[in-house]
Amino acid sequence: MGAVVVDDGPSGIKAPDGGWGWAILFGCFVITGFSYAFPKAVSVFFKELNREFGVGYSDTAWISSILLAMLYGTGPLCSVCVNRFGCRPVMLVGGLFASLGMIMASFCTNIIQLYLTAGVITGLGLALNFQPSLIMLNRYFDKRRPLANGLSAAGSPVFLCALSPLGQILQHEYGWRGGFLILGGMLLNCCVCGALMRPLEPPKKSEVTKEIVEKKTKKKLLDFSVFKDTGFVIYTVAASIMVLGLFVPPVFVVSYAKDLKYEDTKAAFLLSILGFIDIFARPTCGVIAGLKQVRPRCVYLFSFAMFFNGFTDLMGSMADDYAGLVVFCIFFGISYGMVGALQFEVLMAIVGTQKFSSAIGLVLLAEAMAVLVGPPSAGKILDATNRYMFVFITAGVEVTVSALVLALGNFCCIKKKSEEPQTKEEAAEREELNKMEDKPPEDAKVDSIEVEHFLKDEPERNGEVVTNPETCV
Repeated sequence: MGAVVVDDGPSGIKAPDGGWGWAILFGCFVITGFSYAFPKAVSVFFKELNREFGVGYSDTAWISSILLAMLYGTGPLCSVCVNRFGCRPVMLVGGLFASLGMIMASFCTNIIQLYLTAGVITGLGLALNFQPSLIMLNRYFDKRRPLANGLSAAGSPVFLCALSPLGQILQHEYGWRGGFLILGGMLLNCCVCGALMRPLEPPKKSEVTKEIVEKKTKKKLLDFSVFKDTGFVIYTVAASIMVLGLFVPPVFVVSYAKDLKYEDTKAAFLLSILGFIDIFARPTCGVIAGLKQVRPRCVYLFSFAMFFNGFTDLMGSMADDYAGLVVFCIFFGISYGMVGALQFEVLMAIVGTQKFSSAIGLVLLAEAMAVLVGPPSAGKILDATNRYMFVFITAGVEVTVSALVLALGNFCCIKKKSEEPQTKEEAAEREELNKMEDKPPEDAKVDSIEVEHFLKDEPERNGEVVTNPETCV
């Protein structure tokens, strides 16, 4: 790895939109899959953990809750680490943490130890991988960024469909301890993905360009100036409200089907339908968001996705048979996939590359509070009413309100951003860089006489292939 490179995405570097970016996209796909699917896949082992430690379902459910809380709540810490050390070192350390947590969990003797190992340590490791991978994706893609975000977001449903059956097989064959040990080994693949995150380097043009880049790379470890951006504040408020209800239906839809007296296998199949639709909805939405007519209005497409999701929840509350729940899962999968594909794409568009590493950390911290409040509050509503209809109505109202906050906030409070840089420093910097690009460096001026002399002295090297015995086949 050599010296630590702070891959801060300095100005003057054009996003490749391909090339090594596809390797970055693959790594982000794997990391997103592990980060979002792992907390749900671990729930397969809960019954055996209940028997092993003599605890209830609410006690073991805290493992998944702590995993999600660490993934969202450590956002500012991840931002500081990325801005200080760079994405690649942070992801390599995060992969080791994620793996170490599950390996240590396989030797636990009580539930508290599981909270610390499988919950805190593994959750911190996944967080240290998830956020830097999104930052690198933002730096490697510009024109194709909506498509890249959609493809990477598809890792969540793909890994969920793969890890849940795998967890059941591991539990049956090796028990929960052996299963945790093998899953810990699988999480070492996060280190492989981290190794793929090669930082972008500025082009070697001139000393002046290098000085400009160096000035730009000197930044705060956590940039709170993003709160001066009205668009960012509106996005953060809307996203926090949305998360209150977004994850509630997938948690309760299986129990809803069981409450309607359907078999466990038929009830569990609803999640498979939702996940299958989600896999195709995310890349498709990424393609749509990348269209020339749509991309400038991507915020409103995201708002529509949120409204569509909330409206689906409200309609799903009226389902009273299995066919109704199947229709609900199909439309929820489409809307859920749209939200998943657009949420970080919109944030990237609002704050830009330079402030994205700080912005995503602060947004995830705000969402962490809502993630911890949302499902438990829905459970209390269910306990009080004993009707799933009110749970789905509450979730639908919350997501719909968030859509209205985002759409109306942007329409009423945000003026169209001009294409010119926002600050005098950025304007001067861009003008200086343009001069450097237009004006060839003095070193590049070569006297025509010298060229002619060189060609006369060494004609054998001009246009001939040099034969080297070491490279010949």
